[in-house]
Amino acid sequence: MCFSFIMPPAMADILDIWAVDSQIASDGSILVDFLLPTGIYIQLEVPREATISSIKQMLWKQVHNYPMFNLLMDIDSYMFACVNQTAVYEELEDETRRLCDVRPFLPVLKLVTRSCDPGEKLDSKIGVLIGKGLHEFDALKDPEVNEFRRKMRKFSEEKIQSLVGLSWIDWLKQTYPPEHDPSILENMEDKLYGGKLIVAVHFENSQDVFSFHVSPNMNPIKINELAIQKRLTIHGKEDEASPGDYVLQVIGRVEYVFGDHPLIQFQYIRNCVVNRALPHFVLVECCKIKKMYEQEMIAIEAAINWNSSNFPLPLPPKKTRIISHVWDNNNPFQVVLVKGNKLNTEETVKVHVRAGLFHGTELLCKTIVSSEISGKNDHTWNEALEFDINTCDLPRMARLCFAVYAVLDKVKTKKSTKTINPSKYQTIRKAGKVKQNYLLVLDELEEMLNPMGTVQTNPYTENATALYIKFPENKKQPYYYPPFDKIIEKAAEIASSDSANVSSRGGKKFLAVLKEILDRDPLSQLCENEMDLIWTLRQDCRENFPQSLPKLLLSIKWNKLEDVAQLQALLQIWPKLPPREALELLDFNYPDQYVREYAVGCLRQMSDEELSQYLLQLVQVLKYEPFLDCALSRFLLERALANRRIGQFLFWHLRMLPYGCLATGDRSGLIEVVSTSETIADIQLNSSNVAAAAAFNKDALLNWLKEYNSGDDLDRAIEEFTLSCAGYCVASYVLGIGDRHSDNIMVKKTGQLFHIDFGHILGNFKSKFGIKRERVPFILTYDFIHVIQQGKTGNTEKFGRFRQCCEDAYLILRRHGNLFITLFALMLTAGLPELTSVKDIQYLKDSLALGKSDEEALKQFKQKFDEALRESWTTKVNWMAHTVRKDYRS
Repeated sequence: MCFSFIMPPAMADILDIWAVDSQIASDGSILVDFLLPTGIYIQLEVPREATISSIKQMLWKQVHNYPMFNLLMDIDSYMFACVNQTAVYEELEDETRRLCDVRPFLPVLKLVTRSCDPGEKLDSKIGVLIGKGLHEFDALKDPEVNEFRRKMRKFSEEKIQSLVGLSWIDWLKQTYPPEHDPSILENMEDKLYGGKLIVAVHFENSQDVFSFHVSPNMNPIKINELAIQKRLTIHGKEDEASPGDYVLQVIGRVEYVFGDHPLIQFQYIRNCVVNRALPHFVLVECCKIKKMYEQEMIAIEAAINWNSSNFPLPLPPKKTRIISHVWDNNNPFQVVLVKGNKLNTEETVKVHVRAGLFHGTELLCKTIVSSEISGKNDHTWNEALEFDINTCDLPRMARLCFAVYAVLDKVKTKKSTKTINPSKYQTIRKAGKVKQNYLLVLDELEEMLNPMGTVQTNPYTENATALYIKFPENKKQPYYYPPFDKIIEKAAEIASSDSANVSSRGGKKFLAVLKEILDRDPLSQLCENEMDLIWTLRQDCRENFPQSLPKLLLSIKWNKLEDVAQLQALLQIWPKLPPREALELLDFNYPDQYVREYAVGCLRQMSDEELSQYLLQLVQVLKYEPFLDCALSRFLLERALANRRIGQFLFWHLRMLPYGCLATGDRSGLIEVVSTSETIADIQLNSSNVAAAAAFNKDALLNWLKEYNSGDDLDRAIEEFTLSCAGYCVASYVLGIGDRHSDNIMVKKTGQLFHIDFGHILGNFKSKFGIKRERVPFILTYDFIHVIQQGKTGNTEKFGRFRQCCEDAYLILRRHGNLFITLFALMLTAGLPELTSVKDIQYLKDSLALGKSDEEALKQFKQKFDEALRESWTTKVNWMAHTVRKDYRS
């Protein structure tokens, strides 16, 4: 059941003592109760931001003054324990954490000895990581949740057991596999230094850093050898050291470079070469890796052997009984609308319930509207709603959606020769409140059903609106959807019948028409005739246009069991799609279980590097899955267990919202620091004595680059600026990025230009007093051109090359237009305020001119380029106002 209601916003608790703006801890201190193993109770005032280690030292100074101090062991024998925010007992082993980050449920810390059941410790750590105590899952008493947890635990145990018995080097390959790319790097010689790589090698616990010019085809072990020899040359022979005693680790990362591959095939080194950065490594002793390996083996054994009390028991086996398949039920599908509670409406208004059956976003039959009933909070219908579809034709992933709305009055409106009588409606929120009045036509009434809405129960049950419905009872035996083998049998039966022996292949004329339809972008609507043609020529689609599968799935009649059975059989012999094309099949439009399993099968071809690029979207589409245990959740868990980096990315995408910063606590988070960079606003402001004139100083940016670069370095910085500026001009135009003031565009001292703060996208530009503040397709000011032309006004060659780079980049993006549309479609449930419906993605289609030829699209982009340059004075005026306002505030 889905409701098109709005969830109420969450409220911050001003009495939360761990909040930054807490009224209780306004002076930065917290009164904490400490309980010692001797039974002594001590109360101390401690800084809320103090580390656990420093708090323990503060306590230990006071302990000397209390009885039975002599019974205590040394300080390192103890650690603190508390009840955390998830109501779980937690031992604070990591004493570098701050008290405000630990956030005990109450300010009470217990001093305990460092010994604990490893299983309990593991459960406690899991609870802290996911922000929810494992006991809370038991409290849900949800059979699906418990069964999913049981299956996933078994699945995970089987995966980690495969690590037991491995050597430490094989364990390292399994858990931290090096990222390789065997393809030849384009223009590699131009990016090297005389055909050589320059790498820097650090030694652990040492100030030694050595740089080497090496062949890009050298193996990592050779770097170990060079570094050891260099150190011996400088410091003399200290002890015996062999290259095999060390492993190269990427400095600042848990990433290792080892094995027989050439250096240039390691992804980290390739990225450094492309970005003209120096690869930095640290030589780590193998004994340290072995210690990590041994500790993990101990943890694996403890996790497998410990039977957690929180772990749910398996569901009891189902009793053997006679069952019927839903395909045997030829009666119309119906439900009984019983009543609605807490609707919170005016007593004089009439309340309707609209119901619809959907498969994805496809309406399976006409919607049904209940009779009108008035009342304030409770409404009783006891009305049967019969749908114009037989139960046997309901696809397995059909979704029954409801919308509750109040009719206020009738309004007659005339439009050309047609007369329609729309009503003013009020939709009722899920929390029981009424939205503002607005005029709705029938299409909008059906949109209210919102088949993309959540199927989860509203957590605010106390004040939530509730609908009570009843399904017809089958007294003989329950109905089940047919198992897969029965579906295939049905398809074979249909295929062998005389009525089905119709050619599903077309001649050259039909193939040309079919190709034109299939080449359209994913947002293009298909008419009935086109859908019939695609379904009729499905064998041609499979053999000649396998990438047409998404359009074939949109052409099938999902309310006809015969067609669905034939599709499932066809899917078993459909060629595998490239992973990027298969992503579209995980969209909400394709809810069928077997289709999604096929898509996940295609994703298995992805490398870990490629998978990490799409994890954000894949986590979001988990919301489209009707069941917890599905092919996608198993695939993500499997890849996370196979590669520690994927596991880490997956964990944080699951916990966080997809914004530029990752929240890690109360008003705290992580942002990427881009060193040696300045905003355009600061560069301009620092070069002028008058804030109002700063934005119009075209020399400021070039002079700033000259300040940090000279000779060949300046040429490289200008080249970096030119290429990065071209990339951002095209990207900001295609994505419709708004709010591009001079504090949202930055430049590194190396010349790289980049944008920040993407709060407004897809053409949602800011306006004031009804006037759009941004009146250009993208930012291209004359001070940018001044840098690109190397400060020479007549340098048309450099400007022409810049323009060509923009045009080439635009055409490259167009070639991947379908992928961009798919990625945005997969993010519709991410909670981005400017990406909530397919209509929002239309901007992307228009900016990429999908559906037009390359010539037509390039002509459109050239016009936008000229407009951006011609109207750049308006950008300067906006920047001037921003700079003056910024200078005034400072």
